[in-house]
Amino acid sequence: MHQESPIKRRPSTRIYVGDVPVGDGAPIAVQSMTNTRTTDVDATVAQIRALEKVGADIVRVSVPTMDAAEAFKQIKQQVNVPLVADIHFDYRIALKVAEYGVDCLRINQVISVKKTVSGLWLTALVTRISLSVSA
Repeated sequence: MHQESPIKRRPSTRIYVGDVPVGDGAPIAVQSMTNTRTTDVDATVAQIRALEKVGADIVRVSVPTMDAAEAFKQIKQQVNVPLVADIHFDYRIALKVAEYGVDCLRINQVISVKKTVSGLWLTALVTRISLSVSA
């Protein structure tokens, strides 16, 4: 039995995080975030698989360094759920994980300088990944 939610959803544009639709009336996607060190590939992969097993549609992974970006490449190859890379300090990390097939970039305000964001937006457009910039 399908029941309408009492929560009014605001109109939005549909995007895809990997193959998961988000917005524009799509079913609400469950997202969680790992709390392991991303450079600990085995622990991060295990946590992502556990999250997927309990119903996570999308998993966010912190990628604070280039070493973490290299680990992200290995992680991405071992999981099926779409991954969001949480980028805080260096736009070059975002460019690196874009090369590695990230499904969505989440850019924090620390690096949201106009020129950097426009460059990341162009990268996201060309590589067909979603981009979220927090304020």
